[in-house]
Amino acid sequence: MLMHPDLVLAQANDRQRELIAEADRERLLATARRARRGRRARQEAPVRGQPTAAHAR
Repeated sequence: MLMHPDLVLAQANDRQRELIAEADRERLLATARRARRGRRARQEAPVRGQPTAAHAR
């Protein structure tokens, strides 16, 4: 079966847009994950041997 060149071009363009959108989503998720890890790392972890606020009473 022979496909019309305009149809093939339209399908190729659609696929390219899908791949670009998928890459954008991946970059956005990766950025969100990095930011979340950064926020968690900035939270102060209790120091060993020192009572936490809950146990200081």
